Amino acid sequence: MSTPPDNKESIPKIVGTFSSTIKQEIGAGATKRKVVHEFLYYAEENDNGEIALRPLNDKFVPAGDEQIISKDELLESFTAEIELHSKSVFPAMKELGKCLARADRQRQLGKHFTAEMEYGKALTIDEDNIRAIFGMGLCYLERQDDSKSEDLFSRLLELNAAFSTEHKHLFNDFGISLRKNKKHAEAIEFYTKALNFCSDDENLLFNIARSLYEIEKKKEACDFLDQCLEINPEFKEAIKLKKFISKN
Repeated sequence: MSTPPDNKESIPKIVGTFSSTIKQEIGAGATKRKVVHEFLYYAEENDNGEIALRPLNDKFVPAGDEQIISKDELLESFTAEIELHSKSVFPAMKELGKCLARADRQRQLGKHFTAEMEYGKALTIDEDNIRAIFGMGLCYLERQDDSKSEDLFSRLLELNAAFSTEHKHLFNDFGISLRKNKKHAEAIEFYTKALNFCSDDENLLFNIARSLYEIEKKKEACDFLDQCLEINPEFKEAIKLKKFISKN
């Protein structure tokens, strides 16, 4: 007997622009007056039915730290800004996405100066855009521009958002590029920071081990390889590197 089809229509997730106002009294006596502050946010419902809320910057794109609130809280305390979303926020986000796509494509083609220009355009829209910052850093490393890559490396270390699970492939690529450019100390520092956010990532552990091996710290490298293999005993490259270190 077959199971009857589910006729329930799927409820679309909340995505859009919302505002919140705070009323404040300033001054005293005859100078006392009310001031209204308005804050704009980009809201997106996640798979858990919660709302991920990020403030909009002056270019109308989401920027800054994300906060999680309930759907009820959004509907009770925030006002939907449908026209603003369609006329300003959505077009700005679309343009940012195009800049990043063009930049990534040019970087993959080895056209690093063109890619830098596109990443630069993206950063004028969102100065802390993680994808653009990583992309710019990869371009600097490919061009072996040590001064710029070091400045950007320091900036990345200060951005906790750069090490979120969402950006795992980006910080892995950046760390690998550091190691390939023989910046082993920087690669270890970078991967160690990432490990604070992804402690069970065998690829991070392997990459730290690889960088430690490159600077002749074989015992420390083996310690990280052991941690890597504890998570994934079938990790072929880790097994191979550990055997090689043991023989030498």
